[in-house]
This record gives sequence, C-alpha cells and structure tokens, in this order.
Amino acid sequence: MTSVSRQLRLAFALVLLCAPATRAQETDEFGDTAADPVKLFNRAQEAHAKKDYARALELYEEALQLRPEFPEAEFQKAGALVALKRLPEAEKSYRRAIELRRTWSLPHAALGLLLVRIEGREREAEPLFRRALELDAKNLTAAVGLAEMRTRAGDAAEAVKFSRLAAELKPGDASLWTSLGVVEAWAKESAAALRSFERALALDPSQVEAHVGRADLLFVMGERERALEDLRAAEAKAKSDWRLAIRVADRYGLFGQKGEARRVYESLPGEAKQSEAGRKLFAALAAAPCEDTPHARSLLALLVADDPRNAAALACLGLLTRTSDPAASADFYRRAFEAEPRNVDHAVGYAAALVQQRRFAEAASILRRVLQAAPDKYEAHANLAAALYEMKLYNEAVVEYKWLSRARPELSVVHFFIATAHDRLGEYEAALGAYETFLARADARLNQLEIEKVNLRLPSLRNQVKRGEGVKKDKRAQ
Repeated sequence: MTSVSRQLRLAFALVLLCAPATRAQETDEFGDTAADPVKLFNRAQEAHAKKDYARALELYEEALQLRPEFPEAEFQKAGALVALKRLPEAEKSYRRAIELRRTWSLPHAALGLLLVRIEGREREAEPLFRRALELDAKNLTAAVGLAEMRTRAGDAAEAVKFSRLAAELKPGDASLWTSLGVVEAWAKESAAALRSFERALALDPSQVEAHVGRADLLFVMGERERALEDLRAAEAKAKSDWRLAIRVADRYGLFGQKGEARRVYESLPGEAKQSEAGRKLFAALAAAPCEDTPHARSLLALLVADDPRNAAALACLGLLTRTSDPAASADFYRRAFEAEPRNVDHAVGYAAALVQQRRFAEAASILRRVLQAAPDKYEAHANLAAALYEMKLYNEAVVEYKWLSRARPELSVVHFFIATAHDRLGEYEAALGAYETFLARADARLNQLEIEKVNLRLPSLRNQVKRGEGVKKDKRAQ
C-alpha cells in the first residue's frame, strides 16, 4: 500500500525530528562544570538539532560515561546512531534505554521502526509497537508502524483500526487521512474511505493519492464527472512524475476515456514509455484492458450496466469468469457475440464456456460455424477437439487433435489424446504409435499423470498388437 508506506516513512521522520526535544532531568547535581552529564546532554541536543550527528554522539557518550543510567541520553544516542546508519549499535542503545526505563514508550516505538528497516526482522517490531501503545495510547509512531504491518499481513480490520488512530492523533496531517482512505478502500469500507479522502483534500488539495483514491470510489458509485475531475487534478500534479502519469492514464482507460489515456501516454518521456508500466499501458491502449482485480471487475460491471451491449467489457467479464463461474461466462460471451456477431473471438469464448459447462453439442455446433469463417483459429480447433472427445466422437476428435499437433508441435499432451482416442476405437496399432510419440515428448513434471497411465496401458496394448487384435486405423483421419 503506497500511502501506508509513506506513513511509515513519516513515522521515522517523526522519531528523528522529535529526538532533540527529549529532555533530561533538570537537577544539576554536579554544578556548572564541563563534567556535568546534563549539560553535556543539552550540548549534544544542540548538535543533534543541527544535524551534526557525529558531535552529538560524542557528547551523548561523554554524558553516559558520567551517568551510565541516563535513559534520555541513551535514547538520543540511538537516534544519532540511526542517522549515522550504525544500526546494530543503535539497536543496543534503544534496548538499553528500554532497560533503564521500561515504562517509557518512545524507545519501544523507535526500536520497532529500526527493526522494520532491517531485513528479516520485521516480525520483532510488532510486539514493540503494541507495547509502546500500551504505555502511551497517543504514540503516533507505534500507530503508524502497526498500520503498515497489519496492512502487509492482510489484516484489514486492524490495519483500519491503527490507521484511524494515527489520523486521530494528528488530525491536521493530510497525508495520514490519505493513508487512512487507502486502507479503508482496501478494506471495502467505501463510505468511510470517501470521507477520509475528502478530509485529506480539505486539509491539502495537493494530496495526489487522495484524488486518485476518491476518483476510483466515485466512478464505482456512478459519479463519473466528479471522478474525472479528481483524475484531472491528479494529472496536473503528474507532469514531473511519469509513474503517476501512467497511473492516471490507466484510470482514464478504465473509466472509458481512452482518448484521454492515449493523450497522457503520448506526453510521456521515452524512459517512461520503455518502462514495464509504460509497455503495459501501451498494450492496454492497443486493446481493451482486461485485468483480474476487484477494482477492474467493478468498473467492467458498471460499464455493462451503463451499456448492456458493450462487447469489449462483456467479453472481458466472460474471460475473467470462465473457470470460476462457467454459466456466467457463457452468458457474458453470448451477449458479446450478439453485440458483435462478426467477432469470432466472442463466439469461441462462448463455446469454451459451454465446454466448461459440459454442453458439448452446443459448443461443437458453434465451433464448426466459427471454423467455416476462420479455418485457422487455434482456440476453435482446441475446444472442438475437447467437445468431440467428450461426446465420444473419437474419429472426429482425432482429426482435430492432429490439426493441433501440426499447429503446435511442442504440445506433447495432444498425442496422449490422439492415442487414447485410437485406443477407444480399437485402433491399437495407431494407439501404440501415438502413445510412444507422447512418451518421447512428454515433460515428466507437467505430464506425470498421463505418463503413469500410458505406462500402465502399454504392456497389454503391445500384446494386443502382437496378437493382431484391433481394427485398422482409418487413413482418412491421418
């Protein structure tokens, strides 16, 4: 979640920026001398505030030599070590600060953030964040850290809970409201997400992620003009950020504004067009986008509701539901075909969905008509072969499978179906040859089940061939 990651970076910044504000005990036990640990600590704070971290570290260590049990100095020393990227030493200092004052929430939260930065140690951070909040329910750093961690863990309920806490703790921070909106949208709390995005934009109209997030929500709600206004606002901020520009263009395309999407694409620098995201955008502009994401499905459904004859959207929904809901897939493809009867892809998709439903005769009838118009349509031959095989029309199925083997010689499994079709027709000699071809080409990882079946069948089949059993193969089917 991009915005939540920004939250976490904000939390690191808060720890570093707030570090010099930590105050030591004011009692001057040693008088106004250079050996006074409190005065050394205060001088260290001044250096820390000026970002002279090396000098600050030196002074914190001097103070700790005089007073080893000095939790504020140990905590600030850790902050200086983090700034100097001496993370293992920083961890030791944070742990020492916790040991010296176990009821102090700041070192718990800061150590949690440090562990998040160290590869492989993120799991250790969560209990520290939770302990920090137990000690201080207003610890913003811990709230932000937990929001990020629970988002990564896929725990929508807790991600929302801690994101809301962070926004409430710093209600004037637009970026926290934006992050909350992103998490709420992810958690399917659309009304709450919309309120959070609006709160963020009221505080800071330049919050790009809030414009993009609100655009998504408004479009799904049917408020297209308002959604496009948000996209335009985001686009205005995208002139110096091509990654954002690509995201805006993607949404223009999903919102049915393909001309706008193309305009943004054409304005991209060469580097952006050659990026992976840029190439995907180009492909989407060349053909209707068909992404299997909840957001894309919602938008497709909205497009179909607005225009029941939107063939591209119907066909995309047919593709996305082909294995999960064959009946729905068949209906979508049927409607797409009715809207564009000359588009053989819609007809093939419809037939493939019928095959999934085991409505083989209907599928075969459609596919034969497709092949009359497009004799080299591979998907039509493949689905027709499957339908004929399941209908036990093995002679006709063999014809189709042999066409497939010529079109795609690398597909070894086709020879398995050719062999089993011949076998079931009693054409044992032809079956034996096809089985042997299959075994010679099969991939042991991909075709393990078929290989086992063939190896079980071959001994008896060879004996049958030796005894002259079976009928001669039909040469016309070759």
